[in-house]
Amino acid sequence: MSDDRLVGIVLVSHSAAVAESVAELARGLTGGGPDVPVAAAGGTEGGSLGTSAELIAAAAAAVDRGAGIAVLTDLGSAVLTVKALLAEGDELPGDTRLVDAPFVEGAVAAVVTAATGADLDAVEAAAVEAYTYRKT
Repeated sequence: MSDDRLVGIVLVSHSAAVAESVAELARGLTGGGPDVPVAAAGGTEGGSLGTSAELIAAAAAAVDRGAGIAVLTDLGSAVLTVKALLAEGDELPGDTRLVDAPFVEGAVAAVVTAATGADLDAVEAAAVEAYTYRKT
């Protein structure tokens, strides 16, 4: 399968290390499938904790393969930053969605599902379903 039409995934965290680590974990659990375009957008341009509209927009552009982009976030202001970018309308590629899902489990589900060639609706549904994962 070609990876040129896979859904892209952007992981937005207040911490660059957290975003990169979750991206690495999710990529590692794809079972050797196609390389899903995943980008971490963590922290600020200066390396501090926080969120950056510029880093998010650059990450989304980097993973855009024309099949849509699922954006998962960690905490409140990351959500607000993505919502602001979506409202502006021209900062993110078309068919970019903010996905309401747990950050780690949702990211893994999204990347693994995207690796199967699933469309954006299925990738979003898999990430959202991660809310139901029980650990007991």
